[in-house]
Amino acid sequence: MDHSAADTQAARNLMVDGQVRPNKVTDRRIVDAMRALPRERFVPARLAPLAYSDDDVNLGNGRFLMEPMVIARLVQAAAARQGDRALVVAAGSGYGAALLAACGAQVTALEEDPALLGLARSVLPEMAPSAAIVSGPIVAGWPGGAPYDIVLIEGAVEEIPPAIAAQVKRDGGRLLTVRAMVGGLGLAVLAEPTQGGLSVQPLFDCATPVLPAMRRAPGFVF
Repeated sequence: MDHSAADTQAARNLMVDGQVRPNKVTDRRIVDAMRALPRERFVPARLAPLAYSDDDVNLGNGRFLMEPMVIARLVQAAAARQGDRALVVAAGSGYGAALLAACGAQVTALEEDPALLGLARSVLPEMAPSAAIVSGPIVAGWPGGAPYDIVLIEGAVEEIPPAIAAQVKRDGGRLLTVRAMVGGLGLAVLAEPTQGGLSVQPLFDCATPVLPAMRRAPGFVF
């Protein structure tokens, strides 16, 4: 292992042991994947020094690589089983999709930003070859593959788009995201379909940025 590879492996171990495991992430599949996946490959080269920080990494155009602890806990809450069909909405560069694939899910990674799609297509086929990358409006989800056992929205939302909610499998499906709260805070949630709509369970507090496409349309001001 050369010096650079040793440095990045050390950074991954520090991330896992300092940020992820102390925050209730116990699923060995996720822990092992985060030790192995080169997170610096999932950001533009100029941002590689920030890849293992305990914060969201600003990728531009209002998009972020989610903080390691937050994405780890969301993927853990998804409780992926081997062969589960999973949709990652706003997949960005594909890190969350790679984590879900490492847990045995059959992943479709949906993205609309051209730069992020280019990054995902450069790294995800190597890191998670079973994951499919698709392009389209993230607020619409990917109905062609529905219903999904797991839907992960990789960013915060002001409200869960109805089109995406409708793509969660009715029996045993689950949706994971962060709900934006007043004051810039957020609440990670697990949502499950019921007869009356999604039943939302709070998981933990976080400060994940809101996806620009997931902001409510502004109302009229009189």
